[in-house]
Amino acid sequence: MRIINRKPGRLVSLALGLSPFVVLVIAYAVASHFRRLDNPADKLLPSLDKMGDAFWRMAFVPDRRSGDLLLWLDTYDSLWRLSLGMAVSTLLALSLGIAIGFIPHVRKSLAPFFATFSLIPPITILPILFIIFGLGEVSKIALIVVGTAPIMIRSTAQSVIDIPREMVIKAETLGASVWQMITRLVLPQVLPKLITAIRLGLVPAWIFLISAEAIASTSGLGYRIFLVRRYLAMDVILPYVVWITLLAFLLDRLLLALSKRAFSWHHLEGESL
Repeated sequence: MRIINRKPGRLVSLALGLSPFVVLVIAYAVASHFRRLDNPADKLLPSLDKMGDAFWRMAFVPDRRSGDLLLWLDTYDSLWRLSLGMAVSTLLALSLGIAIGFIPHVRKSLAPFFATFSLIPPITILPILFIIFGLGEVSKIALIVVGTAPIMIRSTAQSVIDIPREMVIKAETLGASVWQMITRLVLPQVLPKLITAIRLGLVPAWIFLISAEAIASTSGLGYRIFLVRRYLAMDVILPYVVWITLLAFLLDRLLLALSKRAFSWHHLEGESL
């Protein structure tokens, strides 16, 4: 049997999936060990034990000044901003994407605008957002929306356009109104693809969130990383980076599980990444 037709079992799949991470951890441990042989006080590649102690301190030891558990406070604030920004982007993608994809007049009016707006680097708009909305929460959430909504709107609109024309004609023949076609034909076809758009949108959303928190914030994962960088506290920075990656991975897997459970028919054709 050719290798492209061989599918690994569950245990082999788990081992194959974990192996790159294990190799990465071992490579880091070795590099850290040899670097600290030359300079025991080296801060660039702290040992795994030191990073574990720092993570424990940030997660379970109250801060001396505020009494807060900093890791969980930062995580809550960042996830709240991320969730609110992505919720606004999702609502815009669902409403405007369906309108652009399903109604020709709206498509001719708004499609060129969002196609152009989506090409603007969102980070360049950040100073404008700070001027308009100030340095509070609104500007950070607005940056996430500006950075993710246009792409999600275009993706949703394209999903609507890709619906076979025959299905629309059959619905019209049966006397369905535009609203009925949207709710009974378009939405079931678009929702699983919208979840995929959200998963893809989370990648830039994290980037914009960390950038905004680093520039103007008093809490959040991005704020903490850029706060301790002045002390070269890599024992805090690296665990925070790993923690952000873990949170992003869990959110992605939860959305995939939701899609598979709610729209199992959409995943029958092949394996979902």
